[in-house]
Amino acid sequence: MFPNSSNLGRPPFPPKYQQQSTFFTKLPLNIPPTLLSHQQIIVPPFHFRNAGALLNGNVEATPAVIPVVALQPMTYGSVSPVSRSDALTSFQGRKRQSQQRVPDDAKRQRIHSHDSDSPVVNQAVPLPEERRCSFPASVSVQSPVLHAHGSPALGGCVPPLQDTLFPDPAETRLPVANDKLSQQVLELFQACRQQASDLDRKELCRTELQREIQLIFPQSRLFLVGSSLNGFGTHTSDGDLCLVIKEEPMNQKTEARRILSLVQKLFSTKLSSYIERPQLIRAKVPIVKFRDKVSNVDFDLNVNNVIGIRNTFLLRSYAFIENRVRPLVLVVKKWASFHEINDASRGTLNSYSLVLMVLHYLQTLPEPILPSLQKNYPECFDPTMQLHLVHQAPCTIPPYVSKNGSSLGDLLIGFFKYYATEFDWSHQMISVREAKAVARPDGIEWRNKFICVEEPFDGTNTARAVHEKQKFDMIRGELAQAWRLLREEKDLNCILSLKAAKQKR
Repeated sequence: MFPNSSNLGRPPFPPKYQQQSTFFTKLPLNIPPTLLSHQQIIVPPFHFRNAGALLNGNVEATPAVIPVVALQPMTYGSVSPVSRSDALTSFQGRKRQSQQRVPDDAKRQRIHSHDSDSPVVNQAVPLPEERRCSFPASVSVQSPVLHAHGSPALGGCVPPLQDTLFPDPAETRLPVANDKLSQQVLELFQACRQQASDLDRKELCRTELQREIQLIFPQSRLFLVGSSLNGFGTHTSDGDLCLVIKEEPMNQKTEARRILSLVQKLFSTKLSSYIERPQLIRAKVPIVKFRDKVSNVDFDLNVNNVIGIRNTFLLRSYAFIENRVRPLVLVVKKWASFHEINDASRGTLNSYSLVLMVLHYLQTLPEPILPSLQKNYPECFDPTMQLHLVHQAPCTIPPYVSKNGSSLGDLLIGFFKYYATEFDWSHQMISVREAKAVARPDGIEWRNKFICVEEPFDGTNTARAVHEKQKFDMIRGELAQAWRLLREEKDLNCILSLKAAKQKR
């Protein structure tokens, strides 16, 4: 597919590379055996002087050895492999010799130290020792990565990432729909939600792009984030990618833009046969927008916006702990798109803000349907946790059992009523972290803003794009009208075209 795809699964580096590396000696040796995510890789130090030389064709200026870890084939637990396209056969494998489910995605690696009998985890882009963070051994909810053997099965918890390829029965359980409106919500969700094949196409592109980008930035990792992984994606969702160069803050206006300029040049030269229309967008968080011709998916790629990685797995936890959450979020996003209020570039709401609005509403009901996961499981969503552990947290969180038995239809009507008549837009901020509406802070981030939605990790305003009163009035008007129509008609067609939504998917 990409120029280096012939190397998939074959390590082109000599064994002495690992023997000479001092990286393994810097890691704690008391970590029990575990597997690496498919989004991690062994890497040598990066030198910026190599980047431009490589793009200009001077291969000799690049490091002599660019190691790539062989992906060890395996399946998980007692689940039988499913049929997949030939393009993914490089990642197919055999059964892990353990009855314990591996709470990770379908592409794993096991790395052993040559200096010790105990295997250790290699962490690409490692943090300084004083910032290393894992789940405390004393807490009741712990990451599976910290248990060597014998952990009890986490039945009914948030599905691990490999369940997108090997679906877990818990994921397929959907809420009961006894009334017309609830049935319409459920049918729309089933018709439009992202399928495993959709995720496979994005993941294959991510894998190949990481391989190419690591020829320029050897210490980097490329993460798939956003709706593709958080459980709220649709069949036509774009792919969001985060290129992590280092696990520390980066100046987005200078350093990030320079890095993205090199990535754009790589896409428009060496990868031009596979990537079309790469554009560098100089936003607050700059991105390279492009389309992958192979998967026919549009992507946005940012650099070091690691908050996006953390909130992806926070939202994934909310998506799967209660089976009414995903259908509600999907229908609200479809409604917002239908009424053209789901586009931050045009001064309306981005999809992330819409998801947080739904979660906040479900948290603030007289009988809540969702808790604050950050309050209940602070060790799982520690903002200083190393990135290679972040994806483990959702697998440890059990379903939330609510006494609220409201139907999907009633909850949808309630969502519009809450924001049309109850929420105080002038004085309150939407906070999923606090699981309640809180008074607006007096900072510049919130002053004179029409809509305030708190980002759960860094506390910024995710709805800052709504900066015109006309757009705000339009959003409030659509919320109020949707409430009136649904309350009277109890028919989803009165607020959006179901036929058009299902065709667009």
